[in-house]
Amino acid sequence: MLGFSAGIPILLIFSSLSLWLREAGVSKSSVTFFSWAALGYSFKFIWAPLIDKLPVPVLSKLMGRRRGWLLVAQCAVISAICLMAVTDPQQGLVAMALAAVLLGFSSATQDVVIDAFRIESANARMQAILGSTYLAGYRIAMIVAGAGALYLAEYFGSTSTNYSYIAWRNTYFCMALFMLVGVATTLCIKEPTRAESNDYPYATRDYARFLAVFILSLAILIAIFLVTPSAPDVFSGGTQTIFTFLFNAGIFCLALASAIMSAMLCTKLQLVNRQMVEQGYVEPIKDFFKRYGKLAIWVLLLVGFYRISDIVLGIIANVFYQDMGYSKIDIANVTKVFGVLMTIVGSFLGGVLALRVGVMRALMLGAILVVVTNLLFVWLTAIGNQFTYFDIPLPSFSFSAGVEFTGWTFLSLPKELTLVIIMDNLTQGIALIAFIAWLSSLTNVSFTATQYAIFSSVMTLFPKLFGGYSGTIVEAYGYSNFFIFASALGIPIIGLIYFLSSRLEFEQAARTR
Repeated sequence: MLGFSAGIPILLIFSSLSLWLREAGVSKSSVTFFSWAALGYSFKFIWAPLIDKLPVPVLSKLMGRRRGWLLVAQCAVISAICLMAVTDPQQGLVAMALAAVLLGFSSATQDVVIDAFRIESANARMQAILGSTYLAGYRIAMIVAGAGALYLAEYFGSTSTNYSYIAWRNTYFCMALFMLVGVATTLCIKEPTRAESNDYPYATRDYARFLAVFILSLAILIAIFLVTPSAPDVFSGGTQTIFTFLFNAGIFCLALASAIMSAMLCTKLQLVNRQMVEQGYVEPIKDFFKRYGKLAIWVLLLVGFYRISDIVLGIIANVFYQDMGYSKIDIANVTKVFGVLMTIVGSFLGGVLALRVGVMRALMLGAILVVVTNLLFVWLTAIGNQFTYFDIPLPSFSFSAGVEFTGWTFLSLPKELTLVIIMDNLTQGIALIAFIAWLSSLTNVSFTATQYAIFSSVMTLFPKLFGGYSGTIVEAYGYSNFFIFASALGIPIIGLIYFLSSRLEFEQAARTR
């Protein structure tokens, strides 16, 4: 149930929202910029220690450490979805962006709490079972928020040629109602024993100062973004796109560095408890660099860029399908139902491969397959909208007087798109499960939660930042060139895996000895 609650928000920021924005007439470049609203998932490690250190007034005493934070996060998710529902992007695109950012932040917070709840709820032997049931709920929610949202928007009357804000508003209200599954679960479950026994060891003023410094650093980061100008128009065409990306990347680095320096200054001036900062942020990072030494930077590069090829392509995928002429029902049937099932199958295959041939070999195979399968989108572009359909028979039942088989119905799927999605999603499943297994092997059991939060954040940060420009690249160069470029992004990753494979095995063997 908690996996279901965690899986609802993500597609409401990505694929479902992208189709809503396109039907509302928003440009492709602006649509893909909205992917940055989900950067909260990439920065959740920054406020994860806050969730461990700070109690929620009243709720922490009534419900416990984890359940109190979980209820707050879920209420914030519901509020953000409702804010998106009451905002017509044709009338308030900035308001929609702010609501999407709030949804990304609150959803990432919910993920942090659920991960902590899962780890503290049972011993290590049970974690695989808990993880698999969490993943099952998460994937079901992705079908609901992906295919379900598209079905509902079509049912309520919005199409690519006849945009209806009311239809999308009602759809997002329905998605908010699905979040009540998570709220009901939070109210019914018990607080983990380890969370109950873990008292807050610091004084109230220490927690207050810790929160104040975090808010100050965040405010400085946001302020720098607000006061810095947009990239000037120095070049034209694709060169301007590259310049704009580098300019904004520099602003981002400046803002992040300023926020970190402000936090360090506050610590040096003893405005915050140094021990809290050390335990929450410094020790896990120092441990990682101590264990991996000179290889640490190369490991972080692989963590940060392994998924860049499929994430950059995936951000604009739904817009591409719609521009090709596929209906929302086609997109929902193939990518949000059939595709999710293929990802689950691919994840199973990836797990088996990791066990049989080793994690690094499975990681290499996943990287190669991503490069190859992304080129299939070039073929899909070449055939244009000359696609054909095939029918899949599905059993039909009546429930009026028990369960009674009433015959067969047929689900029509476009052949070409289905073939591409089968190959692409199987590959994504294989690559993702191998990558997760490798990330898990990098963590130290003494800092599992914090280090894994850092790794899982870094793995999506740079791909999402770059992916925000995918619409701009498509508008400048077209879909075919973009897909070739997205595929080429994966080639250096293959070389990096080859470079690290033998060296990491040697380092791990040396540590074992």
